[in-house]
Amino acid sequence: MKRFFSVLFKSLLYSGVLFLFLSVFTVVLYKFVPPPVTPHMIIRVFEGVIEGNLVWIDKDWVQYEEISPNVFRAVIGAEDARFMRHNGVDWRAVEDAKRYNERHKGRKKRGASTITMQTAKNTFLPHARNYVRKAVEVYFTYLIEYIWGKKRILEVYANVVEWGPGLYGVEAASQKFFNKSAVKLTKREAALLASVLPNPRRWSPDKPTQYIKRRVEWIMNRMNTVAIPKKDKKEN
Repeated sequence: MKRFFSVLFKSLLYSGVLFLFLSVFTVVLYKFVPPPVTPHMIIRVFEGVIEGNLVWIDKDWVQYEEISPNVFRAVIGAEDARFMRHNGVDWRAVEDAKRYNERHKGRKKRGASTITMQTAKNTFLPHARNYVRKAVEVYFTYLIEYIWGKKRILEVYANVVEWGPGLYGVEAASQKFFNKSAVKLTKREAALLASVLPNPRRWSPDKPTQYIKRRVEWIMNRMNTVAIPKKDKKEN
């Protein structure tokens, strides 16, 4: 029995060290190299095969400077107004969500996921819901905040987030819904894209419901109040 626990301990230790090495290596690599594919994209393809509705991955990576600032203001306004001020996890939003959910038991729960957390989840993890995955998500959240910084986080987020069945990234979404490059998106078009992010497989920017239209107006008002990382001087 003693030998068993010794082998088990060593196996867990080696696995932990290997995970730490691979996770840090991958995050450092993705600071400079676009993620070629994400676990979520692969899972969606397999889901399509199982459901008999195969949808291939449609994505086209573009750099931060090739995306309209309207897009970044829209997603920050819609998803994470304190993005530029928190260190990955918005603990104030966590406490607010906790109090809200305690007061409104039985209703749909309010989350407190930041753009950094969503980027960590979308880039490195499947969208399963359990405490272990959430803990790993928080680990990657702090890791990319420290290694990538705000600008790279926004760039990766805009390029890997799902905007429809098989549709990933703002360039592919912009071409599909507005027939233009992401750098040319107007304030309203960016708000339309951001408005469907909570459920892009249910809502579509080119066919907004009354709820989405109201959400667009709310996002456009918030866009005037949020800050975004600046472009590199050499790109201006």
